[in-house]
Amino acid sequence: MIHFSQSLTRLIGELKKLPGVGERTALRLAFHILKSPRLGKDLAESLLEVHAGVRFCSVCFGITEEDPCCICSGERDETVICVVEEPQDLLAVERSGAFSGRYHVLHGALSPLSGVMPADLKIAELLRRLEGSSIREIVLATNFSVEGEATALYLGGLIKPLGIKVTRLARGMPIGGDLEYVDSATVQKALEGRNEL
Repeated sequence: MIHFSQSLTRLIGELKKLPGVGERTALRLAFHILKSPRLGKDLAESLLEVHAGVRFCSVCFGITEEDPCCICSGERDETVICVVEEPQDLLAVERSGAFSGRYHVLHGALSPLSGVMPADLKIAELLRRLEGSSIREIVLATNFSVEGEATALYLGGLIKPLGIKVTRLARGMPIGGDLEYVDSATVQKALEGRNEL
């Protein structure tokens, strides 16, 4: 067994904690950082900067350096809120350029088997935002996983009685996809959600 210096072993161990990074990738990254001293220094500075300056918006719980974030304080449609599971989901919707409303980040999805219950998510904060507001629609953009679907159904049950329109992202065929390669559940949802031409 090869033994590295204590600091290199620690770096490899920390890199392995990143999602999708195994032993070999962590080793490769560590040696790349060692070969590029400027990269290592810049990476360390950027990590410290992120931890010092980045926080969650007090309104939508997205990632920001200013509170409230630029989306919550900007000129957006205040009557529509898109609810997503994670901050990176907010970025994906925003990148599409198709949504001009506000957001709410739950920071997870319901998963009783994993111990994630409604109190563990930003659901109470969402309901507080809806009290006495002019919000007319909630777009549920949770993932199409079992947990995401359960979360969407749970939120729909809480929000519909408030008289607010609740919508769900459409599901179906990917653009540029061939029908023969798409799974049967996706084809089923595409047929159920078909539109008239």
